Amino acid sequence: MSGGWNTIESDAGVFTSLVENLGVSHVQFEELLTLDPSELVTLQPLYGVIFLFKYPTDRPYATPDGPLDGSFDDGAAERIFFAAQTIQNACATQALLSVLLNKTDDVEIGAQMEDFREFTMALPPEFRGEALSNSDLIREVHNSFARSNPFVDETQKTGEAEDAFHFIAYTPINGTLYELDGLQPAPISHGSCTAASFPTQVADVLQRRIGRYETTEIRFNLLAMCRDLRIRAREFGDSELLAREERKRRDWLFENALRRHNFVGFAGEVLKGVVKERLEQGGDDGVQKWVDESLERRKTAEKGLRRAAGGGDEDVEMD
Repeated sequence: MSGGWNTIESDAGVFTSLVENLGVSHVQFEELLTLDPSELVTLQPLYGVIFLFKYPTDRPYATPDGPLDGSFDDGAAERIFFAAQTIQNACATQALLSVLLNKTDDVEIGAQMEDFREFTMALPPEFRGEALSNSDLIREVHNSFARSNPFVDETQKTGEAEDAFHFIAYTPINGTLYELDGLQPAPISHGSCTAASFPTQVADVLQRRIGRYETTEIRFNLLAMCRDLRIRAREFGDSELLAREERKRRDWLFENALRRHNFVGFAGEVLKGVVKERLEQGGDDGVQKWVDESLERRKTAEKGLRRAAGGGDEDVEMD
């Protein structure tokens, strides 16, 4: 059950703006395109990573002896923030909070998140998850980044179940690399780890995890949580980096604004306006000519793409 929580994208701009709207300062997310530890090293100080993957619904994640990688640390939840996941669509925000609320010595998480952490640390993990799911502030901020969808599918879905995807967090805490997954009974320890060794160790853990999937499975996403890169740019007087990061922030602001709206109505009105203009200029024949010219341009573009790909000019059926 979603419990009033909507799905959000695994996107650096979404996650950065989300934590800022929760009152967190000087934190940003960066998407990683490889598991090369050197990519993570360049982002130090690094607080943790958020991993999105296809959840293995066809087999259990853990055996009776423990998880497939690492070991359950049943006592860790008394010392660190770990919450059981009680709402399906909340896992993205729960994963990022699993890093943030364990980095209070390094990150300014803001008064409201400090109050939330202080209140929930006295609770067992299952009640921490309930408190997170029932937080109006966290839910409203989370939902503000959901894509607007003007369509509602009221038909009953049949056939095979859709793939399920899940967010989890990896972060070094008190000298240990922890995997924090609200669907598991306890934090998972991956051994001793320092901030300096974290990039190499987490890359190794993720390589093993991805290696358990079919080679054709590529639907993974990895976001690093680090200090605001503009701070480094100002400290070192790197004007090029600062300009790039400021431009990135402007792009994120624009993209997040677009996510809050749907443009189906706008597109429909534009189309009606174009058709009306064509009718006024040439009647039904004018509209048909416009359609035919558009189809011809599309065919020409497709042939150009096929030639560029070395596929010749033979016709192919397009869906």
